[in-house]
This record gives sequence, structure tokens and C-alpha cells, in this order.
Amino acid sequence: MRTRGAALLQPDAAGLARAAEILTQGGLVSFPTETVYGLGADARNDRAVAAIFAAKGRPSFNPLIVHVGDIAAANEICDFNDDARCLAAAFWPGALTLVLPLRPQAGISRLVTAGLDSIAVRVPDHEVAQGLLAAFGGPVAAPSANPSGRISPTTAAHVRDGLGHRIDALVDGGPCAVGLESTIVACLGAPTLLRAGGIPAEAIAACLGRPLATSENPDAPVSPGQLLSHYAPVGRVRLNATARQDGEVMLGFGAMEADLNLSPTGDLTEAAARLFDCLHQLDAMGAARIAVAPIPDHGLGRAINDRLKRAAAPR
Repeated sequence: MRTRGAALLQPDAAGLARAAEILTQGGLVSFPTETVYGLGADARNDRAVAAIFAAKGRPSFNPLIVHVGDIAAANEICDFNDDARCLAAAFWPGALTLVLPLRPQAGISRLVTAGLDSIAVRVPDHEVAQGLLAAFGGPVAAPSANPSGRISPTTAAHVRDGLGHRIDALVDGGPCAVGLESTIVACLGAPTLLRAGGIPAEAIAACLGRPLATSENPDAPVSPGQLLSHYAPVGRVRLNATARQDGEVMLGFGAMEADLNLSPTGDLTEAAARLFDCLHQLDAMGAARIAVAPIPDHGLGRAINDRLKRAAAPR
């Protein structure tokens, strides 16, 4: 564990060059994407990837997402079928992660894939992330930059508060625009939704011209974000609450009385962008019991409900 706080780097050429140098040396760098802040390491360096798990306290059987600058870079480490090519053309760069067959000679650390023969990869749609990938010139393994199982970070302050003394550097690129992790789709056969996220599953199905299959096996995850207890605040969470009970703090949605509200107007995009920040605020308030209002289960609401279900899971 690092004994000093992370170096705060600006998202300019000098800051990105320094961040790339730290990655090359096997260090850990947090950087913004359009979804959440990632905790990056050289995806080819076993020791660097192991440091991600150590910093996060992350179970070693939970795979990591590899970030690359473009489809050509992704082609160097994994194999694309027709469905994957269709989705990459439509949604990359963007908040979609594809799980694809790993090329045997790709040079990716086995820790990244948790020993699987597949790999989770995406091309981020964020100027700072793209600048860092270009400066580094290689694949970057980067889960969300938070202690494992805790709330994902959407600002540099969230990263500093959660992991500031466990990483080498933090590139401050401001708040994340999407504020919700990427949607994960496996293209290892029939396209299968593994995690709802920043791109609605309906849009992906429309691109493919057929519905996505679904899979949920938290005991043997093949992609990040499939562990049951995840994204958890300190307090105990009660879902689909229409009113608070004694001792509860209310997290609302839509026009209602609440201590915090994901979106007073009932806008799912706003709610998705605010979700993790509200959970961080609940922790800061010392909320021991949290009541969460019902969220419509369509579009981005499906991803929000997925995160809330994991936040409420026994742990």
C-alpha cells in the first residue's frame, strides 16, 4: 500500500505524459471515462494488475475490463465475430464493453481475464481517457476506481477519498458525463447481456435486430460487475420503498418528499448520472438505513435497478 497520497495530475499533455510514464513503470493511475473513473494499470504486466486487486481489495476471480484506443487496437487482443463488429461499429467509442475470445498471443495478463479464454474490452468516449491511451500506447486494464464492492466514483474527489493512499496518480478530468458503468455484452455465441449499463439494452437489441440473451451467475462471473453484493454504501438498503420508516434516510425518484432525490422530474438519464454521487452523499451523512423509491425498470432504469439490487444484497 502507498504511504503517500496519489499525485494529482492535470488532463493536459504534461499530465497525461506523466500518467503514461507511471503506467509504463507498473504503477496505478486513476483516470476519467464517460462512465466512471477507472483505476488503470498496464494490462500486460502481472504485478501491475495484481496491484489493482490489492488496492481495491477485489476478488481475484472477478475479471477486469481492458480499455483500448480504437477497434484496431481491440483486434490485436481479441477476435470479433459479425455481431461484435456490428456493435463496435455502432457504439464505439462509448459505454459498451464486449466480452470476446482472447487471442492466445495477445500478451494480456491472465489476472485480467481471471484465467478465462475471453476478455472484456471497450473503447472509451472521453478525451482524457483517449489521450492517456494514446500517450501510453498499449492496453490498460481499468475497473472502477473504488474499494471493491463500494460505490463507483464519478468525480476525482470520490477517487481520492476511497483510494487516494493506495494508488500512484489521479488525473482530474471533472465529473463523468454518463455516471454509470458500461453495458457489458458477451459475443461468445448468441449475444448475451451480462450487465446493464450506460447504453440501454433496447438500443443494442435494435442494432442486432433481435433480443439479447440474458445471463446471471454471480458465483462464476465472466465479466466485471456480476458479483451479487456490489456498489454498496455503508448503510443497509431497502428497495421499492414508497415512504421512509423510522430511522431511515429516503432516496427518492420523481415528485416526492425525500432526503436526496435521484431526479425530482423522473428523468432516468439524470438519475443514472446522479446515482453513485447520491450513494456517496448517504455515506457522508452516516445513513445507517436507506429507503430507495421505486425506479421504472426500462431503459437506463434497468441498469439503475441492477446497481441498487447489488447495493441491497446481503453482505
